[in-house]
Amino acid sequence: MSDKIGLFTGSFDPMTNGHLDIIERASKLFDKLYVGVFYNPHKQGFLPVENRKRAVKKAVAHLDNVEVLASHDQLVVDVARRLGAKTLVRGLRNATDLQYESSFDYYNHQLAPEIETIYLYSRPEHLYISSSAMRELLKFGQEIQQYVPNSVVEELEHEEKN
Repeated sequence: MSDKIGLFTGSFDPMTNGHLDIIERASKLFDKLYVGVFYNPHKQGFLPVENRKRAVKKAVAHLDNVEVLASHDQLVVDVARRLGAKTLVRGLRNATDLQYESSFDYYNHQLAPEIETIYLYSRPEHLYISSSAMRELLKFGQEIQQYVPNSVVEELEHEEKN
């Protein structure tokens, strides 16, 4: 019997406690869970991808079966195939997220019918936390410690110093 391998992807710009909760819950469903920090090199991110990857790695360090990787210029299904992942994991906060995710699911299934997508619904305490809201709060000088893992705060402080 082969291992159950999952892949959870996102920009994690920045990672939130909601992302971390989905990763922790998904890690219990798979023998191996890959977390892919995906980015578009033609688009300016809030945090550099290496900082995002480092923050995610630190945040999930307590999960033995989770491995973090970065990817660009590749489709999620191509990365999943390369890793042997048969399941994509997605998090949902609301109906808007479902509509957005279902469009990707349509194409992913067309391109790779052997790869399934599962959705994990956010816990109530994370329903309103998003990376875009974190960027907005930071833009106006607000603290975000209660919404993100400590590793994100560390990366933001590191960026501030440079």
